[in-house]
Amino acid sequence: MKAIFYEGAEHVAFKEAEMPKLPEGWALIKTSHVGICGTDLNIYAGTHPRAAAPLIIGHEFSGTVLEGHPTLKEGAKVTVNPLLSCGTCGPCVSGQSHVCESLKLIGIDCDGGMAEYVAAPVESIIALPEEMNLEAGALAEPVAVAVHAVRQGGYVPGDRVVVFGAGTIGLCVALVLRSLGATDIIVAETNEHRLAMAKELGFVAVNPLTEDVHSVVLEYTNGLGADFVFDCAGHPSVLTQLTELVKVRGNIIIVAAYKKPAPVNLLQGMFKELSIQFVRVYTPRDFEIAIDLLNSQSSFEKMITHVLPPEEAEKGFELLTTGTNAVKVMYSF
Repeated sequence: MKAIFYEGAEHVAFKEAEMPKLPEGWALIKTSHVGICGTDLNIYAGTHPRAAAPLIIGHEFSGTVLEGHPTLKEGAKVTVNPLLSCGTCGPCVSGQSHVCESLKLIGIDCDGGMAEYVAAPVESIIALPEEMNLEAGALAEPVAVAVHAVRQGGYVPGDRVVVFGAGTIGLCVALVLRSLGATDIIVAETNEHRLAMAKELGFVAVNPLTEDVHSVVLEYTNGLGADFVFDCAGHPSVLTQLTELVKVRGNIIIVAAYKKPAPVNLLQGMFKELSIQFVRVYTPRDFEIAIDLLNSQSSFEKMITHVLPPEEAEKGFELLTTGTNAVKVMYSF
């Protein structure tokens, strides 16, 4: 089969690979679409602590069942929850396997979905509605991240929200919030192309480099501040603004993964009695909700700016690392 391999810092290659082996309890999937995630960009940069070359990357993917599944027929449309948990640690035995103490992922700790075929544990394979197109199905994983962030953060319909970052996750969070009744959603982003995407999707879009985000938030919240601020940017400059923008007794949700320690104004957090919630990946229920949203709302698919053949492996990563208008880039197998 053919696959896209991570071969070292800033180097991916489309080449021949061996067919996946099927351990007991795993099934084989014929890949349809696979997206490039922010984590894939970290791998590409050579900075991911676990991903070791040569590796078939990709953990946002859809496809059809080929063999090995006990209940789904050959040709059934599916996506995959890529989390690989140990099943024996404290979080796992208490039903919180998404925060397993030794959590691993398909596409990071073993070969992933950027290939013609991919293997996955049977229990991780999730059937998609027959009417759903497989391009949308490949968005299930990032939408599940957003669903988890919103659900765990405790958002209440009617609350006013600021989302930092208009990449895939930030836009997914904003869209999930809107699907749950949020009407006043401000998206802050410095990339003009992504800012335009946020505007196109109907959100109030603010560029912190040219506008005072605090003033805009006060204007839209009658001087109170936001009920919720979701940090999907993961940049130290954002952390300095979070405690300022949120109202007294408001909520800060950290969705982005910070690579290095960053300062946060804890004294202001104390004076305002703020709540700071950290969230990680998703639960099986989050995946179910994500698929329902994708099946009922076409807005999520507007984030897909590029669908490339896998032969253009390098181009996909270049689009996301050179300041283009790319938001979600996928390969179609």
